[in-house]
Amino acid sequence: MNQKTNEELQAFVEKAISGDKKALETLITGVQDIVFNLSLRMLGTFADAEDATQDILLKMITHLSSFRGDSSFTTWVFRIASNHLKDYKKHMFAHYPLSFEYYGSDIENAKIQDVPDLTQNVEKDILAEELKMSCTNVMLQCLDTESRCIFILGTMFKLDSRIAGDILGMTPEAYRKRLSRIRKKMADFLSSYCGEYGNGKCKCRDRVNYAIQSHRLDPLQLDYMSAAEIPVQTMTDVKNAMEAIDDLSQDFSFCKAYQSSEHMKHMIQEFLDSTQLSIVRKS
Repeated sequence: MNQKTNEELQAFVEKAISGDKKALETLITGVQDIVFNLSLRMLGTFADAEDATQDILLKMITHLSSFRGDSSFTTWVFRIASNHLKDYKKHMFAHYPLSFEYYGSDIENAKIQDVPDLTQNVEKDILAEELKMSCTNVMLQCLDTESRCIFILGTMFKLDSRIAGDILGMTPEAYRKRLSRIRKKMADFLSSYCGEYGNGKCKCRDRVNYAIQSHRLDPLQLDYMSAAEIPVQTMTDVKNAMEAIDDLSQDFSFCKAYQSSEHMKHMIQEFLDSTQLSIVRKS
């Protein structure tokens, strides 16, 4: 939110509730990338993340009058988004749940050498990078929803344990312990199986054709490679403080942040231009 104070944000909220479209647009554009990235890590795919982001922003708008400035506006949005995403059942992995055991077995037993070239003349290094970003993001689906949310808030957004605990309804101490255990579990899996971020035998370049055959990778739709990356410092600025929880943070460099797609920005702008804006005043 460009480091606006709570007082400034409260003024924007009050203006938005009274029907000021520009104020509402400022609030939405200030948090849409945060909501999108939380949704992407929680749900695993760009398409599901875009759908959930729109749902969350609509929920934010309809509950705008409940923001009292007791916490930062971003914390308030995180709470709405986290609660929504933990109960979200419309995404692909809600119907096809994953586990570390399944992921590990697939790495160990896939006959990748038997698959023909399916790259469709797309450069293999580009496909390998897409697979790496997709695979590590989908790997988060091996965690239960609350553990996944804890990991994302602590590792990607680097939220202070007091803030993250407040968002998730747990004490800072409980949050820190849970985060430490989850990060170790993720780090152990990467170390055992992943050749990109650990010492495992799995190499993305070797598995490109297998991933295409398994419909995990589409050479003609590279979501990660086409998305605009957000600088690390920009995402760091959304938190109020940093805490050194353990020494594993360097192991999760795959937690990159991306800008909302132009398609999603267009849909949000259409909503802002529509008569539905009246729901803010009625909430």
